[in-house]
Amino acid sequence: MPESWKTVKVDEVKAGDEVRTPSGDVLIVSRIEKPFLGLPNMVAFIQDTADRWFKQPLMTDADIEVRSI
Repeated sequence: MPESWKTVKVDEVKAGDEVRTPSGDVLIVSRIEKPFLGLPNMVAFIQDTADRWFKQPLMTDADIEVRSI
C-alpha cells in the first residue's frame, strides 16, 4: 500500500500522529509543548523514544503533513 499523507493545520496534530515537517523530517509525536517559549502561536512537537529525541517548533497556523492510515 502506498504512503498516504494529508495536509492539516499544526493545531490539529495529536500525540501519536506521524508527521512530516516542512523541512522533510518525519517524526512520531510523543508529546506537544504548547505554548512553546511562552508564545501562544507556537508549538513544539517532540519525539522521545529510545532511538531518537527530536523537537520541531512550528507556528500553530502552519500546514503540516500527517500520515493517513
